[in-house]
Amino acid sequence: MNRWVDDVAGQAPFDSVDQLLDAARNAATPLTEPEIDEALADHPRIGEKHAGQGAAQAFSKSEQSSVDADDVEVNAAIARCNASYEQRFGRVFLIRAKGRSRAEILGELTRRLELDPETEVGIVASELRDITMLRLRAVAEEIDAESSQSQELQK
Repeated sequence: MNRWVDDVAGQAPFDSVDQLLDAARNAATPLTEPEIDEALADHPRIGEKHAGQGAAQAFSKSEQSSVDADDVEVNAAIARCNASYEQRFGRVFLIRAKGRSRAEILGELTRRLELDPETEVGIVASELRDITMLRLRAVAEEIDAESSQSQELQK
C-alpha cells in the first residue's frame, strides 16, 4: 500500500475531509493483488483479535464488535470457514465487519468461498477500500474536531 500512501500524500494539502476521501478512493481504484496482499499481511482473521496495540488494533476491535460476538457456534463456524478460505485463496478473509452481525459475516464468508479467485480478489479490493474509507474518515473527523476545539480555546 506504499503506492496508495504516496499517491494520497502527493495530493495534499486537502481543503476538506471529502476531498481527502476522494483522493484516497481514487488512489485505491484499482488496487493490485500484491497491494491487497501487502495490506492484509497484518490483518487479523475475522473473529480474532489484532495483535499488539495501536490505531489498527483499536479500529479492528471496534469494527468486529457485534451483538452476537459471543455466539460460540457462529464463531466456531467462522473459524472453520476462515481456514477453508485461507487454503482456497491464500489470504485472510476480509470483510467490512462494522455494522454486520457475526451471522451475516458467516453467511458472506460461506458465499464467497464458492467464488472464483478473480471475482473474489475484486471483492476483497472493494472491501479494503470500504474499510480504509471508514477509518480515514474517522481519523480525519477526529483531527478536524481537535483542530476546531483548539481554535475555540485560542479565542
